[in-house]
Amino acid sequence: MLAPGPKEATSQIPLPPDDMWDLPGGTAWVYYGAGHDRLTRPVIMADGFHVGPSDLEFAWEVLEFGAYPFLGELRRRGRDVVIVGFHERSASILDNSRTVQAAILQAVEERSGGTQLAVGGFSMGGLIARHALAKLESLRIDHQTALYWSYDSPHRGAWIPLSLQAFAHYTRRLDRRFSDQINSPASRELLWRHIDEWDAPPGQADDRKAFLAEMREIGEWPSIPRLIGVANGVSSGRGEPVEPGAVAFQGRGLSLVGTRLYAQQAGHCPPAAQLRVVSMEKPEVRTCGLPEIDGAPGGMLDGFGILADELNKLPAFFGFRSDARIRAHCFVPAVSAVAVRDLDRTEDLYVDIGALDPGESELDEFKLASQNEEHTLMTEELGSWIIERLP
Repeated sequence: MLAPGPKEATSQIPLPPDDMWDLPGGTAWVYYGAGHDRLTRPVIMADGFHVGPSDLEFAWEVLEFGAYPFLGELRRRGRDVVIVGFHERSASILDNSRTVQAAILQAVEERSGGTQLAVGGFSMGGLIARHALAKLESLRIDHQTALYWSYDSPHRGAWIPLSLQAFAHYTRRLDRRFSDQINSPASRELLWRHIDEWDAPPGQADDRKAFLAEMREIGEWPSIPRLIGVANGVSSGRGEPVEPGAVAFQGRGLSLVGTRLYAQQAGHCPPAAQLRVVSMEKPEVRTCGLPEIDGAPGGMLDGFGILADELNKLPAFFGFRSDARIRAHCFVPAVSAVAVRDLDRTEDLYVDIGALDPGESELDEFKLASQNEEHTLMTEELGSWIIERLP
């Protein structure tokens, strides 16, 4: 499955929560801040995209046991952490928004004192939180939230190379899990361009069109809280050394020889993939009119690398040995995470964000990383920046 996060579980164990809320479509794990015995200064954070239910241990590995102990630093400063998880992380953003809405209202009800909420999320979780707050405002429900924050969230869309999507669907008859992930409701809503079959023309999925229409209906963004966001990509427009048109993934075993997945190339319908799995057929997939997005600055995902690693775990006699010549591709372009540009044009993907008028962003304030790094990687650079702006 394509998803960011630690590749191996750590031996560290999460602290037991001080409280748990059973929510429609999910669960909230509540941790009181230092010196608190009740909810006082809540920071609500929504989980991101994956397949299956949210996993508290995984959340702690990402947010506490990595390079920067975000959860511990929040609690040390007297902030109460509310981690909102979902029964199904690949469900529609609109469905999981109801879970976050319920968490917000329960936090308002249980909070002691008058500190307003900070509500946000990681990756897709930032979109879920954004919709939840805007939806409550459209219903004239007081969410008592002073700050909305997002962490490498794809406000203008996310990207999985069409070559990877095509491979997922082409191999569905052997193992449908990868294809089902790409075709899940959340993927269809998140991805800037999507295909539901290996030979389908790329476009905006109907689910994404419906999601964007819903966002327009409720005003796009919450209007009451201050809006901030961070990106795991750089502001300078400097991308990664991914040569457009280069072979990113290649089959080596007998069952895959002839399979090549290419880095996205602009131009007149260049090849995106040549597919061969078990049979002698080698159909070609071409894409037309797309930008050179795989090396764009932003939060990176080891999409080609994860695919090769998983195939190489299979016994050699199955013939699925593979080689990822380019392991990572851009998943959430920096311009998407800080909401300054759409993804249609190569020049917009590589724009020098630092040279733009900050008012071009739909966020009130934003911060970009000093290097292009793994999508949703929790760093002191970005995590502390958010903490300093909490109400």
